[in-house]
Amino acid sequence: MDWTHYRFRSLWSLPAPPDAVYDVLQRPEDYPRWWPQVREVTRLDDTTGTVRIRSFLPYDMIFTARGIRRDPVAGILEIALSGDIEGSARWAVTPRGTGSLARYDQVVDVTKPLLRRFAVPGRPLFRANHRLMMRAGRRGLARHLEHGRQAV
Repeated sequence: MDWTHYRFRSLWSLPAPPDAVYDVLQRPEDYPRWWPQVREVTRLDDTTGTVRIRSFLPYDMIFTARGIRRDPVAGILEIALSGDIEGSARWAVTPRGTGSLARYDQVVDVTKPLLRRFAVPGRPLFRANHRLMMRAGRRGLARHLEHGRQAV
């Protein structure tokens, strides 16, 4: 087993139609407004940016995200990741009841030296850290979407 390889899946049930959710998710430079652990996003060009995240554990992860698929009809956003993590991430937004289901899949290898050094003993903490970050992201996005509907 490669202790620095991770597969994550998160399912977010959200109180807004798929097009509204997709519209927010396709603007990563706005993520810090509603996702507390996404500390900074700097756009480099139309498809690429740098991202700095920090969840509960006291370390930052910095990586470059490059868009590789953007399909609003299918509700798909896909990026390639390089830097402290290498791999890919994908959002798939579909209708669910009166709202949406946003499915996030991430497959990465950790390259950050500190996290590689503690790969075996730290793995349960790193996974829990990711779960906390994703939980906060879902709550933040749900609030953001609620406020957006109230402003209309």
